[in-house]
Amino acid sequence: MAEGPGTAALLESYRLLMEIARDLASTLDLDPLLYRIIHAATEITEADAASILLYDETSRQLYFQVATNITAPALRGLEIPVEGSIAGWIVQNRRPVRIAQAAQDPRFYSTVAARTGYPTETLIGAPLIARDKVVGALEVINKQHGEFTQADEDLLTVLAAQAAIAIENTRLFLQFDLIQEFVHELRTPLAALATSSYLLLRPEISPEQSQRILTGIHEESLRLKTLASTFLDLARLESGRVRYTKSDFDLRRLFEDCRVLLQAKADERGIQFIVLPPEGSLPIRADRDKLKQALINLVSNGIKYNRPNGTLSLEGELANGEVIIRVRDTGVGILASAVPRLFAKFYRVRATEKISGTGLGLSIVRQIVLSHGGRIEVDSKFRKGTTFIIHLPQ
Repeated sequence: MAEGPGTAALLESYRLLMEIARDLASTLDLDPLLYRIIHAATEITEADAASILLYDETSRQLYFQVATNITAPALRGLEIPVEGSIAGWIVQNRRPVRIAQAAQDPRFYSTVAARTGYPTETLIGAPLIARDKVVGALEVINKQHGEFTQADEDLLTVLAAQAAIAIENTRLFLQFDLIQEFVHELRTPLAALATSSYLLLRPEISPEQSQRILTGIHEESLRLKTLASTFLDLARLESGRVRYTKSDFDLRRLFEDCRVLLQAKADERGIQFIVLPPEGSLPIRADRDKLKQALINLVSNGIKYNRPNGTLSLEGELANGEVIIRVRDTGVGILASAVPRLFAKFYRVRATEKISGTGLGLSIVRQIVLSHGGRIEVDSKFRKGTTFIIHLPQ
């Protein structure tokens, strides 16, 4: 007996699901994985758009992470109420839902549609559950032809189950990878502390020597504290659990904040710190605190790796619909061979090993920029200086 068109289409969808499952199992970068999932969701259900909302069990917060129908910066980090949203209902009840007129549903959270200008008509949502833990919700909206069917719901539910496991596996891999590197980095300061404490127990140590050793112990303790807090910052950023709270603000004011915070540090080293804000106001929509953290990291590096009495500039402009920020220094520069590894975790440029640092600052900067839908570039000439260039959507 010949198969009908519906059966053939369903078999093709399940074949596609098997291919997607293989893809998801081989992807260990969180953002590419999430985008693969939402594009697969639209494909198998013939929907106009899809989104993933992640759930943080500790804070009981649900927030947008990625969406196909709009750019990531517009929604990423937007908190969705667990009570009073369809996604919240899915997470709480651990069940899929299919709605023919989503905007009329009492659980519909209208803020998203209002902010994006993208109407929601038909909708299917499925919970992301891995190892009995709710990871979030996967939603598709607006069937391209007609209404979503039970078959669409079944397909999305299967995909959501695969996706949840892939997301958790990726998070676990990232955590394991980070922990391995972190433990490796701990060895040097811990060895220094062990040696110092042993020497303090020796009876022949003079008071002057004891004082020097205690100073060294204090410095290593501060280094460990900085390393631990910076490591936790990066771990949260890479896991996708950081909430981005975006607002509209003037880039000029942010530049001035950075000047106030770091001018004294520049003065100590005789560095001329120049702020070149854009002419007039330059409005930008971003997470102000996270962007400030990224700029402070880059400016601090520009001071730290500069030559005595050098120059450091923080510049901003609007070009081709992008906000462009440059942090330019006249410091030691970076060898061309080192540039590709510059944003790797714990990587330290050999020419600057005598300068203290965690080797995590640039990794954090990169994660913040990428999470805003931007990119970061490096232009450096060895012994002449380095420029970091951030491109952000306005």
